[in-house]
Amino acid sequence: MLTALSIANIVLIERLDLDFAAGLGVLTGETGAGKSILLDALGLALGARADSALVRQGSDKAQVTASFAAPAPGTALAKLLADNDIEVEAGEPLLIRRTLKADGGSRAFLNDQPCSAALLREVGGHLVEIHGQHDDRGLLAPAGHRALLDIYGRCDSAAVAAAHGAWRSAEARLAAARASLDEAERDRDWLTHCVAELTSLAPQPGEEAELAEARAAMQKGERIAGDMGAIMAAFEGSDSGPAQLRAAARRLDRLAGDHPLLAEALAGLDRAIIEADEAEQRLNEAARALEYDPARLEETETRLFELRAMARKHHVQPDELATLAGDLAARLDAIEGGSDGLARLEAEVATKAAAYTHAATALSDARSKAAARLDTAVAGELVPLKLDAARFQTLVERLPAERWGAEGMDRVEFLISTNPGAPFAPLIKIASGGELSRFILALKVALAEEGGADTIIFDEIDRGVGGAVASAIGERLARLARGDKQLLAVTHSPQVAAKGAAHFMIAKSSEGTVTRTGVRALDDAERREEIARMLSGAEVTDEARAQAERLLEVV
Repeated sequence: MLTALSIANIVLIERLDLDFAAGLGVLTGETGAGKSILLDALGLALGARADSALVRQGSDKAQVTASFAAPAPGTALAKLLADNDIEVEAGEPLLIRRTLKADGGSRAFLNDQPCSAALLREVGGHLVEIHGQHDDRGLLAPAGHRALLDIYGRCDSAAVAAAHGAWRSAEARLAAARASLDEAERDRDWLTHCVAELTSLAPQPGEEAELAEARAAMQKGERIAGDMGAIMAAFEGSDSGPAQLRAAARRLDRLAGDHPLLAEALAGLDRAIIEADEAEQRLNEAARALEYDPARLEETETRLFELRAMARKHHVQPDELATLAGDLAARLDAIEGGSDGLARLEAEVATKAAAYTHAATALSDARSKAAARLDTAVAGELVPLKLDAARFQTLVERLPAERWGAEGMDRVEFLISTNPGAPFAPLIKIASGGELSRFILALKVALAEEGGADTIIFDEIDRGVGGAVASAIGERLARLARGDKQLLAVTHSPQVAAKGAAHFMIAKSSEGTVTRTGVRALDDAERREEIARMLSGAEVTDEARAQAERLLEVV
């Protein structure tokens, strides 16, 4: 709700500060007094195009500041502000400020935080609806008609949105599975060949290192085979070193008791024999390890080279071949069983689609019933507003399946026919300025408090009507403004002005060559005088004052 508006140097307005409250506020004034300037200034604050022609002549800069009650937590506006890092303290107003330079530059601020004009327009759309002679927003925008009908008919679209999400998610999984299967199918021949090749090779983890070590050992054995034979010969036969040591030890053993030194010599021979035996044992083990067998070496090298060649082919390490074989076999198995998986996913998609269709059809039926009630309600408002020849229709049209979405399967649009036998068409294309505003009013009354911005402005909704029709317009404006709603009406009708809870008069004054427009709130006596002026014209008569008093008493 708009709580305050400050304007500086906008066209004829030099300085203006206004406070607003809930209820119906009316703005009146003589033709040419500058009522449109006030709306232009508010429009600038709400993100309208910055036109340097709005800057007051002789001023470098114009500024408009609008103060609104803070949005309730959880509302679309609160989320929009949070998403754009605009902080609004609890209990504090939302301040919108727009500055405009004479050279055309402009800046926008939300709670003193710089923002784009686009964001300002989006925020403004949540705060204020303006319905005027050339308005194409608010209720005239077909994009919002479906949501308005859902709110009016209390049609819950949450189940449809959830079902749509589940359906699209299942379709995405099916599409991914198909793409994966298609890719795998293209690789089927290659996979079959690779799996057969790897299965035949049967690589084992760690095998390459073992083969390389065995090959290196055999290659060393080939190089030292002659030396090893000569060394081993030294340990064989009765003339070998170890045999001669044992013979000497046996003879010395008979003499060792004759002298301590002989006993020590025997001990040394025993140790030498033990060391020689151990050396011989190690030589035998080395000979076996380094045994050179040309056939075994060739077999080892063949296996080793096969493993390394296969690893290079698949761009992996030899030890990774076993894992690769398992992975490729799994991909091949997936192709073989892919049809079964697709069948399951296709069944899931069909189930989810059926659930969505069921929920969307129920929502469509609810919308159709709500549309009939809304048409009846609007029709009841048309006759008092001098639109008795007009007809109103809420079109609920089934969309083609490819356009079904989270909001359902319907297109909703408000249509009118202004003359008997004339076809129905969108409001904006048929109704004249005055008719258009009255249609909007009728629709607003029918919708009552279901949705919409908290502040609604009607600009000259009573143009071209008077008497009972003007009184009917005033009554409906007052009805719409009940509770915590706020309506502002720019009016030429005394019947409408008399229904206002607050009355602002717009007046133009001149001092020499300087012309100014001002706005002030009227007290009861001033209000009666202004309504009398509206009734009588330039000269206010006692009869007009009495009539004004009667209009105010009816309120």
